[in-house]
Amino acid sequence: MVEWRYRLAAGLTAAALIVAGVGPVGATGHASKSKPLIELFTSQGCSSCPPADALLQKFALRPDVVALTMPVDYWDYLGWKDTLAKPRNSARQRAYARARGDGQIYTPQVVVNGLKHVSGGDERAIEKTLRRTGETLKRRRVEISMQATDDTLTIEVGAAPAGLGKTSGTVWLALIKTVEKVHVLRGENRGRKLAYYNVVRELTPVGKWMGEAVTLKLPKHHLMQQGSDGSAVFLQQGRAGAILGAAELARW
Repeated sequence: MVEWRYRLAAGLTAAALIVAGVGPVGATGHASKSKPLIELFTSQGCSSCPPADALLQKFALRPDVVALTMPVDYWDYLGWKDTLAKPRNSARQRAYARARGDGQIYTPQVVVNGLKHVSGGDERAIEKTLRRTGETLKRRRVEISMQATDDTLTIEVGAAPAGLGKTSGTVWLALIKTVEKVHVLRGENRGRKLAYYNVVRELTPVGKWMGEAVTLKLPKHHLMQQGSDGSAVFLQQGRAGAILGAAELARW
């Protein structure tokens, strides 16, 4: 799986056309501009996760937030192998813990804007952290949007705000399944039918941002083969740093 993922990343990067100041025409879908990002690290083998999974839907439906589900695999030993989990999601969660310096890894855990973590089932704490991290990043926000035509996915990333100085980041494309339902047969959630929202099926770096406005054009037909029905894009500093902007297309 890891080998295949890197081949996919290389293929997308090679296929991307990077231009400046060119917008798409004939768009069939359009993602509104830069939003904050919520990432929920969850597991089908975690009995305290279903309320957080349900809450994630509420954020996923909001027009002012990009909310993603990142299923992890480290609870599989408890008797049920998570059918949506990816080792890379567990690695991403660990990278965040190292970057923050607190070492806290648990489920359900929400990471907001790449900066702070809170319990995934605590709506009030998530809202508070959205406001606080939004305040921290308000002078560093970068405009980012995404549009789809019949055969092309176009990502536009704006220039760095004035006064930000020399900066860079990675443009990440998340292929998502907007709704995924699972009947858990064993483990802590045995017998339960669970629903997950905006589940990340693949997460791929598709471009490097060096502070100047860029446009990335990706072949949509290749992306749709990955079992997704939507996508999200975000700009992140470092491997597990601040999210400078995010956007999504809920449906192809």
